[in-house]
Amino acid sequence: MVRPRLCRKIKFNPNVTYFKPQGVPMRLLELVELTIEEVEALRLKNTRNLSQEEAAKKMKTSQSTFQRILTSAYKKITEALIEGKAIKIIK
Repeated sequence: MVRPRLCRKIKFNPNVTYFKPQGVPMRLLELVELTIEEVEALRLKNTRNLSQEEAAKKMKTSQSTFQRILTSAYKKITEALIEGKAIKIIK
């Protein structure tokens, strides 16, 4: 049996939920989906300049879980940038 997913604290609701390479129609692009948790982790770490420990506390998760969320977000963004894919933020 799979363990139920915990509810994490998210204080950010993005107005824009799609990002794509300029000049390429959306219908021709593959999508990379970022979860709202991943976006929140990026926001806390990179724009609020919090340590992983502080950011994990704000999201009400462990530091190791925060690190896994952050690593997943970095991997997805890197894939989108390098391979020219669109990014969709899912809630």
